Amino acid sequence: MVRIGTSELDVFPLCLGGNVFGWTADRAASLAILDGFAAGGGDFVDTADVYMAAAPGNSGGESETLIGEWFTTSGRRDETVVATKVAKHPEFRGLAPANIRAAADASLTRLQTDRIDLYYAHEDDPETPLTEIVSAFDELVRVGKVRYLGLSNWSPERVQQYLDVADAGGFARPVALQPHYNLVHRNDVEDHLAPLALRENLSVMPYFALASGFLTGKYRSKDALAGTTRAGAASRYATEQGLAIVDTLVEIGDARGVSATTVALAWLVAKPFVAAPIASASKLSQLPDLLAVGNVALTPEEESALDAVSAWSPGAAA
Repeated sequence: MVRIGTSELDVFPLCLGGNVFGWTADRAASLAILDGFAAGGGDFVDTADVYMAAAPGNSGGESETLIGEWFTTSGRRDETVVATKVAKHPEFRGLAPANIRAAADASLTRLQTDRIDLYYAHEDDPETPLTEIVSAFDELVRVGKVRYLGLSNWSPERVQQYLDVADAGGFARPVALQPHYNLVHRNDVEDHLAPLALRENLSVMPYFALASGFLTGKYRSKDALAGTTRAGAASRYATEQGLAIVDTLVEIGDARGVSATTVALAWLVAKPFVAAPIASASKLSQLPDLLAVGNVALTPEEESALDAVSAWSPGAAA
């Protein structure tokens, strides 16, 4: 178990992404995946009010609704840490105080719960004064609707400004950051966000932890991506360096008897600023490789090998 920042939240070191619920995982599959995740020791689920508004026939909130149904039918609400987000739902765009309050209430209703454990600002809103944003989130904490706060997709400069405003006004501080971070997308976080996270004791929860499936080891060449549903998202990583990273993941995994997926997640967990990478499963068969990260700790030599092969170089995915 790992502690999220300065909070009292202790979680399994892998967060189950809810972005597939109500989309590539239908109701039955979503509920089964949540059951399987919990049965395997998982207790941390990430969603957002906008998931999955982009899918045909959806309007947003489908993922939260399915998680809420699962809470009620499984009785596992008190055993689960749930994170959701505000700012991108078609009906609740931005971070104006009234919008934050209304969106939080809507999420609570869909989740069938009386509190959100970790509530993220899904993106920055430069049109709303930061003092108003900070105060609105603090109000949710004070009234008990939200336990802890996080920031997703915020620049390091704006994260620092949020902290400064919160500290000056005695408002609730964020405890977590949620950026895009993985073996083929390192520098933005490591050069700028990680030092801030370590200094301010903020836990990082990387999304796109498996680079749209590229780091699972399924794609060992550019030809392997041709014609797959993942080709558009993952093919951009199929550079010479990207394929070398996958080869190294497979090599380490084979030596350990685990998958490349597990090794890629274990590399993230090994970083001192990371608490729990976020990864989703659209079918039950994908869960074991995700859950296995709870039992795999890379050796310094394995971590160094992955650091070296994934170090940024001109023209490579980084």
